[in-house]
Amino acid sequence: MKGTILVLGATSPIARATAAYLASQGHPLYLASRDDEELKRIGADLSAKYGITVHTGHFDAEDSATHPAFFRQAVAQTGGLDGAIIAFGYLGQQSKAIHDFAEGQAILNCNFVGACSALAECANYFEAKKKGFIVGISSVAGDRGRQSNYYYGAAKGGLTTFLEGLRNRLYPAGVHVMTVKPGFVDTGMTFGKPGLFLVASPEAVGEAIGKAIAKGKSTLYVPWFWRYIMWIIKAIPETIFKRLKL
Repeated sequence: MKGTILVLGATSPIARATAAYLASQGHPLYLASRDDEELKRIGADLSAKYGITVHTGHFDAEDSATHPAFFRQAVAQTGGLDGAIIAFGYLGQQSKAIHDFAEGQAILNCNFVGACSALAECANYFEAKKKGFIVGISSVAGDRGRQSNYYYGAAKGGLTTFLEGLRNRLYPAGVHVMTVKPGFVDTGMTFGKPGLFLVASPEAVGEAIGKAIAKGKSTLYVPWFWRYIMWIIKAIPETIFKRLKL
């Protein structure tokens, strides 16, 4: 029997698509976010469509003090977890953050501090269990700082490094840690943003994540070609890169 997978930030488009793919493979789910009513709707839909058990719970990514109690409740309610997906995030407004650090702090708190807090709970649980998997949704934005989104990029770059450290720590315990680096995805976070290209659907991203979990991949660029796009961007010498309008 397949075990329950925890999805944090479950109302986001990428999380919904990933949850749907995992549900289609027969995995029970525990969906959590701040929008309780939307969670119930998503959970009822997945349960009816795929015949799986779906639990839901309230989770606030930015309230780290509540994370230990939330995690204990999720484990108790499900009888145990087989995996966890950290899928919440906040793109924010770089132009506002430049002049108002409160906005920058909100970006950093959600994408890095809150994510690290949730990951710490997951890591300790699965390490003690000596099996399971953890997936963190980072971003290609974290591969190199750019003037257009360096608050978001810094948070995601920090998250990528944190996940690398967890992967190194948890490998001996038999716990799989995967970093997902999406490029542009058709979500509310990117709607109306200028300069977007090669935009992927959440459904394609969700399926890629589900398949990569099964294959035990450490890092997933999605769509796949972003690995090569970012390789080129990272290879540009700093003397040239700092002059670019990116």
